[in-house]
Amino acid sequence: MTTASLQDGIDRAGSPIDLLWRPGAEPWTPEVVDREYTGWRAEQRAWHEGVALLNLSHHMYDMRIEGPDATRALAEYGANNFEKFAVGQAKQYVPVTRAGHIVTDGILSREAGNAYLLSGVPASQHWVRYHAEKAGYDVAFTTDPSSAFRPGGAAPELFRYQIQGPLALELIGKVFGGPIPQTKFFHSTPVTLDGRAFKALRHGMAGQAGYEFIGPWEHAAYVHEAFLKVGEPLGLVQVGALAYATPSVESGWIPSPVPGIYTDPLLAEYRTWLPLFGIEGKRPLHGSYYSGNIEDYYVSPYELGYGKVIHFGHDFHGRDALLKAKDDESLRKKVTLVYDPDDVRRVIGGGADPGFVLSYARHRVETAGGLAGVIMQTAAIDPVGTVLAQTLIDPAQAAPGTEVTVVWGEHPGRGTDPEADLGFPRIRATVQPSPFDRHARTDYRRNA
Repeated sequence: MTTASLQDGIDRAGSPIDLLWRPGAEPWTPEVVDREYTGWRAEQRAWHEGVALLNLSHHMYDMRIEGPDATRALAEYGANNFEKFAVGQAKQYVPVTRAGHIVTDGILSREAGNAYLLSGVPASQHWVRYHAEKAGYDVAFTTDPSSAFRPGGAAPELFRYQIQGPLALELIGKVFGGPIPQTKFFHSTPVTLDGRAFKALRHGMAGQAGYEFIGPWEHAAYVHEAFLKVGEPLGLVQVGALAYATPSVESGWIPSPVPGIYTDPLLAEYRTWLPLFGIEGKRPLHGSYYSGNIEDYYVSPYELGYGKVIHFGHDFHGRDALLKAKDDESLRKKVTLVYDPDDVRRVIGGGADPGFVLSYARHRVETAGGLAGVIMQTAAIDPVGTVLAQTLIDPAQAAPGTEVTVVWGEHPGRGTDPEADLGFPRIRATVQPSPFDRHARTDYRRNA
């Protein structure tokens, strides 16, 4: 039996929007990890005020890319600078379509001269693999899916543990018997723990100091237990799936933007190659912002804040489009919306504290002049005391302090006017910078 393709799904549904639009879709949270350990509020506070342990081992897809043409394949389909890419370094990989729309980013680590590891949601992995194989490049691909898709309950190839927060470096020093070698942001250094070798990637989230430890799964339990044991006197808190999904709202990273692949006639073969039951066919769209045209959901890497990593010193797919977009002042700006706490209680909580809030819905952002922007991710951030939202907004409304309203509701989709007033409640909000966290916005970004 032939596996259905993404193009099959689009054809049967009638359009990409009809395939993807699912009002009220449940928000994604990492699989396998417990939803909460000590409660999402305490877990969020841990990386702000103490030290937190996050288990990233199960929800990320990994694809190894090895061979003489590995760098060529990645550089031809990514906007990054490959001339300055050291072994042991990681980068936010930015692949774009010929029209300059992002396909979806990923974390790309250079493991050796012609060997890389691309991690994250698999849309960028699909993009690179398809084009490299079609071009006949001398490169091999090995994929390790997330635990939800790994056959037979098999273990991951790698463990990934993040240690984050103001006490992170103190904990790490105690675990390893002293400070690990000083490491630049998004660079890794080899470490050993009682004879077990793995690596430490200098990383941070929501502006806090920390490392991500990555190594063979056979060492996973030992390393995890070592952090728990040594971290107990420091108040180490394990972070569950709920809280884990929220720091991106503070640190300014927008997860899983809609890939710009659904309409270009030249990508019909690619859509036929992609499986329907993959990220491109199953990641739902919903919220109060509705359009029947999927292209209205496409985004530029400039809108996502990736302008600094775009390197025009090499030829790559989508280069001409990004050159044109480089100075386009009409592109939306990435901002953080701070929701009015009283409106949050009234609209989301029915008059009470709403508790945990997480949504990837595309909600309308309005001013007196009408539609001004689109919400990309929303989350309750307990240390802030309200709900924050990562938002793409018109440049005229992007100044900090600008007051806007968020339309909170679920548009039913086709058959109802996208501009219809459906009586959805409004939440007042104030524009603030993105990243919202000051350290993430200044020192953290400068070090990157």
